[in-house]
Amino acid sequence: MAPMEARTNSVPGGWEPGDLTRVPFALYSDPAVYAREQEALFRGPIWHYLGLEAEVPNPGDWRTTQIGDAPIVLARALDGSLNAFENRCAHRGSLLCLAPCGNSKTLTCVYHAWGYDLKGNLTGVAFRRGVQGKGGMPADFDMKAHGLRKLRVASIAGIVFATYSAAAPSLDDYLGPAIAQRIRRVMKGPPKVLGYYTQTLPNNWKLYIENVKDSYHASLLHLFFTTFELNRLSQPGGIIVDSSGGHHVSYSMIEAATGETEYAGAGLRSDRQGYRLADPSMLMGKDEFGDGVTLQILTVFPTFVLQQIQNSLALRRIVPTGTGETALHWTYFGFADDDEEMELLRLKQANLIGPGGYISMEDGAVGGFVQRAIGGAADDVSVLMMGGHEAESQDTRATESSIRGFWKAYRALMGL
Repeated sequence: MAPMEARTNSVPGGWEPGDLTRVPFALYSDPAVYAREQEALFRGPIWHYLGLEAEVPNPGDWRTTQIGDAPIVLARALDGSLNAFENRCAHRGSLLCLAPCGNSKTLTCVYHAWGYDLKGNLTGVAFRRGVQGKGGMPADFDMKAHGLRKLRVASIAGIVFATYSAAAPSLDDYLGPAIAQRIRRVMKGPPKVLGYYTQTLPNNWKLYIENVKDSYHASLLHLFFTTFELNRLSQPGGIIVDSSGGHHVSYSMIEAATGETEYAGAGLRSDRQGYRLADPSMLMGKDEFGDGVTLQILTVFPTFVLQQIQNSLALRRIVPTGTGETALHWTYFGFADDDEEMELLRLKQANLIGPGGYISMEDGAVGGFVQRAIGGAADDVSVLMMGGHEAESQDTRATESSIRGFWKAYRALMGL
């Protein structure tokens, strides 16, 4: 991932140069930090997830999405090309597309009827020549100079990303080979969308992305995960952290009892004995990828998550909506060649995650616990020392290395 030009900004409470283990709580609540993130991260030399090619399959299809605080349209033009542009009329700044999705040859602003093609070019202005010879736009009005603000677009395995920056590296270079390979591992065929959820989190967006990158909390926080042995730190697995630190993969495999002793007698709240499922088929996954990996969580800096938990597949898009609030968008998917049995299994296992999921319901709450607790703690720090001080790949998930990786990339891009 290409670094941005260095800045000399400071953070309230200070931050030791190069230290990734102690993160100022001010970063989760300071309005100035939040405003700086919009420019340095969301409109910086970074690629952001927009959606799936399968969500705009036909010429004329479009969907609304978002990058940071900017509303975006992902559209397939009439020539079949994928395009992204801001969902804001170039005339007076009104939202252009008001519905979440649609199909049309042109996009017309409801306010003053300026019209655009699906590449973001201005194609029509109501009363441009005036009325009865009076009014209208001046003779030097240039239609080409008043199109929508356009973004660069690229795809990997049917997942569409975009960037504001002409200086950003190619998407392949941004991801790097290890992350790209793990994306392609999951996206093994043309995807088929199964459904959507959106939830509002009562916390800063970085608290949620930290939670996703936290590879050891699941055994402690999630009762369902540990009780039914879907995820235990004693299982084979590890984490991959790319050289920038910003992207990561956490993965594990279910295997027969290994005689581990870390959980036995530990008195963990998450380890409940004697619990049984009325329908245990929810846990009976299939090894559809042929490598025995039953859990893979992948992130692309700063706000994209690709999830495989058993046969439940989902994309997550994290959108900051304020210093202390975040929108989390879930897209559940399978593949176009899934048979009925596999699709039903995916839908059943979808109950594991999401706003009310047996596993991830706690993730929607714990960030809020932190946000509420750090009020008045602007000069204090969180501690991220599990697994050492560096941001590097490890053959264990009992580590906070990938969280430190996030802050490594964050510091580089924010100039902190």
